[in-house]
Amino acid sequence: MEFTKWHGLGNDFILMELSPDDIPQGEMTGFVRRVCHRKFGIGGDGLVFVYCNSHKAINMRIFNADGSEPEMCGNAIRCVAKYVYTKGLVKETTFPIQTKAGIRVPEVIIKDGEVTAVKVDMGEPILESELIPFRGETGSRVINEEIQVDRHKMNITAVSMGNPHCMVFIDGGVDEFPVHTVGPCLECHQLFPAKTNVEFVEVLGRDKVNVRVWERGVGETLACGTGACAVAVGGSLSGHLDRDVQVSLPGGRLFVEWGKDNHVYMTGPAEEVFSGRMY
Repeated sequence: MEFTKWHGLGNDFILMELSPDDIPQGEMTGFVRRVCHRKFGIGGDGLVFVYCNSHKAINMRIFNADGSEPEMCGNAIRCVAKYVYTKGLVKETTFPIQTKAGIRVPEVIIKDGEVTAVKVDMGEPILESELIPFRGETGSRVINEEIQVDRHKMNITAVSMGNPHCMVFIDGGVDEFPVHTVGPCLECHQLFPAKTNVEFVEVLGRDKVNVRVWERGVGETLACGTGACAVAVGGSLSGHLDRDVQVSLPGGRLFVEWGKDNHVYMTGPAEEVFSGRMY
């Protein structure tokens, strides 16, 4: 079974050109956990399957290191886009990829014959509480809402980019914030029936933020593409940010634009690390 190891700003994935249907359903969770294990497997934040359906369209499905399946992953889709373009599976620089969250459209950016970045149309953000999902008033938005977290009150903003995100805009530096304590509490909070990704945001200006991410099913990661998009949207809605934002994460920077067409555009790198064969 051949694989390629990729990362987007340190958020790393094992990519297999294989349909997930080729793995027996009852064995999927154990298989994912085994290959993602950093001591006994290849190691990664997730396992990504890339395959063509009967209509020859590119499909992507991702599984977190714990075996759970998220709807979308912004860093992974940049890796998939660069992979299928450099392997010649697509000819155009802009093309659709089918994900569990729907169709997303990346554009590979070429300079001197090399793919230097990938810009992805991440679609429109989902803001209604019941669609995030968040247990709030039907049709309402979750903006600067006060909730109880482990005996402490905290204001959150919630957005879905095909997968749920909860943002906490903090005072002071994000490096000192107790992400490993608060992150798990918010991820599994009763208000999020499907659990949630959590972004801790330090606002540096109207167009700049520092972010740490507690990722659902993984833990703290070096970067999160959908999280960066959610921060741009949530920051704008809550009055902290403009609609064009540079998002600095421990693994590097992403550039996010919430366009006038209501679509969110994310631009960042994707890098191949190594390839191999698993027996």
